[in-house]
Amino acid sequence: MLVIMKNNATEEQVQSVISHVEGLGYRGIPIPGALRTAVCIVGNQGFIEDSQLLSLEGVKETLRVTKPYKLVSRETHPQPTVITLGEVTIGGKEPVIMAGPCAVENEEQCLTIARIVKQYGAKIFRGGAYKPRTSPYSFQGLGEEGLKILAKVRHNTGLLIVTEATDQENINLVEEYADIIQIGARNMQNYALLKRAGHTSKPILLKRGFAATIEELLMSAEYIMSEGNSRVILCERGIRTFTDNTRNTLDISAIPSIKEVSHLPVMVDPSHAAGRREYVIPLSKGAIAVGADGLIVEVHHDPPRSVSDGRQSIYPDQFATLMREIQRLTVLN
Repeated sequence: MLVIMKNNATEEQVQSVISHVEGLGYRGIPIPGALRTAVCIVGNQGFIEDSQLLSLEGVKETLRVTKPYKLVSRETHPQPTVITLGEVTIGGKEPVIMAGPCAVENEEQCLTIARIVKQYGAKIFRGGAYKPRTSPYSFQGLGEEGLKILAKVRHNTGLLIVTEATDQENINLVEEYADIIQIGARNMQNYALLKRAGHTSKPILLKRGFAATIEELLMSAEYIMSEGNSRVILCERGIRTFTDNTRNTLDISAIPSIKEVSHLPVMVDPSHAAGRREYVIPLSKGAIAVGADGLIVEVHHDPPRSVSDGRQSIYPDQFATLMREIQRLTVLN
């Protein structure tokens, strides 16, 4: 349920509603709007009698929220969410490009790639310091040393940093170094990690799981938001299907489907969807064409020598082409 306050409702009246909701055994989360504040009631499993709520000072009306994901839903928040980090805006008019290697290998590698992607228009540098891998024998990342290298990239280039936290222990370190914390596909339903992510002030980039439905993705986002962090960015990165010509299948339809029911910005990861660099540019163009708020792309200056996902990492000249194509699409839209 959503309790809509009057335009002139005071902060004390809003807090009174929240206290009343808590007295009923639920949680009340204030949602400030352009004209008025609403209080979203979460924690209930069924019908809530609203007569007492309507009698409280400052309350205008109540609305039933039909979706199980209340805070994520457009029913609760009709206008698109825009996340601002300095001069970078995610969810605004221009698509935001996050680019960089799959894994942080060394300082020279990261600085070389960072300067390239910045030159062509990327705003955020991606690189994994912690790498959850299918095989226990594969490269697992440099850990905190990798985070320190990412910090040097930000210092030397001015690019913001997005990198993945893989568990409740390393999220504390990632929080210190990153501007955006990624929760990967393998952890989309790691509910303890999602709850912990809800207690940081950093934006969370939440990737869709390999076989997750859109509702499951949105419910995972709800976990984060219900703990107090409203700065959530969703990411479609391909799902498993019967086809084997690509690493995964990019669900293009997920982008408008999510935007129809949720106010959160949606990024697309064409690299993990394709698994092959020659598909990255066409998939990226398709994603932007249907309304994605940006891309997270793997770029490497020497893919054959990459320690992780070299086959899907595009070369610098391909990234330059991609950025020109995205610019053309943005002008046309």
